[in-house]
Amino acid sequence: MPNITANPVHLGLGATAVVEPQFTGMAWYDAYTERHASDGIEGRLVSMYTFEKSWDVWEMHPHGSEVVLCTSGEMTLTQERDGKASSVLLRAGDYAINEPRTWHTVDVERSATAVFITAGVGTLHRPR
Repeated sequence: MPNITANPVHLGLGATAVVEPQFTGMAWYDAYTERHASDGIEGRLVSMYTFEKSWDVWEMHPHGSEVVLCTSGEMTLTQERDGKASSVLLRAGDYAINEPRTWHTVDVERSATAVFITAGVGTLHRPR
């Protein structure tokens, strides 16, 4: 039985759901884009991660919104758009939406877990 923490799910055209290979690091995202290129920008990646430390990168999804749903712990989501940054504290059950072309990053003081529903094609990263 797949586990969302190891094997994300791709939601594709025609209301399909595909179990993804085990997540292995940042290069995994490039392979994900290649696997689902035929879905274009309508595909969505559903993943769940537990963070023990703050992110060391900013991330941005140019082609669609991303839902960030905190399932345990607390995390501070910082969003930057047009040079303006704002932050929101998410606790279990809270969610936020990263609009397209919004740079975002996460800070945690302890452990936090979140589910991400992402328009993954074209995702960009930059150092923090």
